Amino acid sequence: MPGLLLDTLRGTNASRRPVWLMRQAGRYLPEYRALRESKGGFLALVYDPAAAAEITLQPLRRFGFDGAILFSDILIVPYAMGQDLAFLAGEGPHLSPRLVDTALESLSAVPERLAPIYETVALVRAALTPQQTMLGFAGSPWTIATYMVAGEGSRDQHETRAYAYQDPQAFQAIIDAIIAVTVDYLEGQANAGAEAVQLFDSWAGSLAPAEFERWVIAPNAEIVRQLRARCPDLPIIGFPKGAGEKLAAYARETGVDALGVDETIDPLWAARSLPENMPVQGNLDPLLLLAGSAELESQAVRVLEAFAGRPHVFNLGHGIGQFTPIEHVERLLKVVRDWER
Repeated sequence: MPGLLLDTLRGTNASRRPVWLMRQAGRYLPEYRALRESKGGFLALVYDPAAAAEITLQPLRRFGFDGAILFSDILIVPYAMGQDLAFLAGEGPHLSPRLVDTALESLSAVPERLAPIYETVALVRAALTPQQTMLGFAGSPWTIATYMVAGEGSRDQHETRAYAYQDPQAFQAIIDAIIAVTVDYLEGQANAGAEAVQLFDSWAGSLAPAEFERWVIAPNAEIVRQLRARCPDLPIIGFPKGAGEKLAAYARETGVDALGVDETIDPLWAARSLPENMPVQGNLDPLLLLAGSAELESQAVRVLEAFAGRPHVFNLGHGIGQFTPIEHVERLLKVVRDWER
């Protein structure tokens, strides 16, 4: 029998809400910090399936979440497409060569870089109970392209946005190449044991409406179309962070099964504006969980009550912060688990 999380993503509006947290496996956990210190850098952990599986499972052992989210990174896709990937201390990820300087055709694909990720998925799925859901993920094409073009993240993605305006044909070729690899990658995760997947579009909020349609909605719709043809029973969660009022169009036009809602969206607006009965996921502010103020419980209840009329996966509006105290997570989970619609 599938667990509560998988049932919810498939459209069941249960009285109890499943819960997992974006970035639940990571630096706020002392067991993660200890393992990283013994194993080395981030990329070394990602490419050690036994270590990556252990990290993925750590928050489930501690908190009993309803789902395990694969410990990896969205930039594995461009790494497999042939760019070099490095995580520099204090600077974040860097890809080279930058596609603003180098033609896409100059990259030599290295698809074997995806194989260890599939092994991690299989190891985790084998360790979970039938009631716990294995979640895979990938970055959405626009967000991945911003890193591939500029070589690193930025506040407003100005270099990639300008590139897309100046040479939309070349940029479309980059998007199409990302789509092809992403569909293969998510299918591989599903074959290894992922029971649902999430598409992270972390920089979706940087685009004007027409560009959002072209570079966010259309590519994600194509991924959903192709992936559903290959894996018809695989729920797909779309998470276009920062989409704002464009969220409703994304929900209608991409074909995703469930929608991640970030913390900038009023949950009451989302409950009214999104397609009827579409499962939603979110959307407590991660900084509220970090602060652990008196509002933590009341705001969590507000989210739960706003989405009471539809299937709802409780989550944060984005990833849990590195310095979030363990006891704040425990407080939040008590609220969610004690609430019933």
